[in-house]
Amino acid sequence: MLNIRHIDHVVLRVRDIEAMRRFYCEVLGAQHVAYRAQFGMSHLRVGSAMLDLVAVDGPLGKRGGAAPGSEGRNMDHLCFRVEPFDQDAIVAHLGKHGVRVGDIRPRFGAEGNGISIYLTDPEGNTVELKGPSDGKPAPPN
Repeated sequence: MLNIRHIDHVVLRVRDIEAMRRFYCEVLGAQHVAYRAQFGMSHLRVGSAMLDLVAVDGPLGKRGGAAPGSEGRNMDHLCFRVEPFDQDAIVAHLGKHGVRVGDIRPRFGAEGNGISIYLTDPEGNTVELKGPSDGKPAPPN
């Protein structure tokens, strides 16, 4: 039996690695760790996990085929737990960066139900910013 502790990293295949790096670092607060040209990959630290950005036209990204676009995505969404979670301050910060905020409501996640904010990154990926949760398990079907 495996004991999975947490998400180690998420890899996004992207068309414009620099625009995506700026968005995740300057807007959402990730920290750029390294760029590895031999793979066409940027490593970003997001809390205790990593977000890797792989250029679709780079050595590693070409293996995945066509870039994500209006006809298909490379994932549904990714969720970052944010602490402290000041909803008004987060929405204001996103607005200053021209990021349109989507649906804000309680959603279930790893720590239970809690408020989260949906937004979209520069390449159309949905990102969820999650606040504190109630610690309760998912309701039965």
